[in-house]
Amino acid sequence: MKSKPLIFAAITALFVCFESFTIKAELVLAAEFNIKKDLLLVNFDCKTDVDDIHTAAALITLMSHSKFEKVNYHAVAGTYGIQEGLYVPPNDLFQLAFEDNWSDADANSNKALEQVMKKVKKTLNKNGDIWIAEAGQSDFTAKLVKAIQAELPKIDVSTRVHVVQHSDWNEKVTSPESLKFVQATTDYQKIPDGNAVGNGSPGFRIPEYTAWESEIKDPKLLGIWEMAVEIGLAYNGKDGRYNNEAVASGGLDFSDLSEVCWIFGIQNIKDAPQFFDEYGQ
Repeated sequence: MKSKPLIFAAITALFVCFESFTIKAELVLAAEFNIKKDLLLVNFDCKTDVDDIHTAAALITLMSHSKFEKVNYHAVAGTYGIQEGLYVPPNDLFQLAFEDNWSDADANSNKALEQVMKKVKKTLNKNGDIWIAEAGQSDFTAKLVKAIQAELPKIDVSTRVHVVQHSDWNEKVTSPESLKFVQATTDYQKIPDGNAVGNGSPGFRIPEYTAWESEIKDPKLLGIWEMAVEIGLAYNGKDGRYNNEAVASGGLDFSDLSEVCWIFGIQNIKDAPQFFDEYGQ
């Protein structure tokens, strides 16, 4: 006689677990990048590490692949926070890689914000979401979110603006008020560090690596990578800039791209060799 209540309890527990799993699955799906209507913003601080230069080359490599060529994206250079050190000028590389699809916040932050806001408003007004990969700090993002709140007050930024950050250091050199504001108002996602392999994010920092030269098949992409490597070596550790040991050894560091991979749901990529094998074209 006691078996019936036990069976009923077991069935009830299974139903609750299934319902909970379904709800969680729906939440995960609701937070996925929608290639048909969402906007990807990639904010590069370019100060003082040269890793952003390599990340820009890796970004356009990914965006040029058939899986992602229809993604609506925009790059922003010079979105640095309060860190000391000199800027790594990315303009020639960004122009070659992104053509007119980038903004220069280092030269004019307000103008860059206006340019980005045009794209953001267009996306939000068409029921798309904004996804921000922080290849640096969140100070520019804080300005952007405040602009959205001012110009589109009906938009719930906590569900419509997704911010992805992989670096503890980037958070430390974001102005405290900006970091606190972005974390409190947006869908802020802190992911495992893209400098390491095997932690749940792709690890895109690799010393003494030159195999990309044979993996990149597209002539334009090859030229972009050649320029990125050249700029990286020219500015790495120069005039007090951060000395990236992976770059100094002849390797690559595009660790910030781990955030874009996370946004696109391809965080199963292990490392740089696998990235070039799958997306080097």
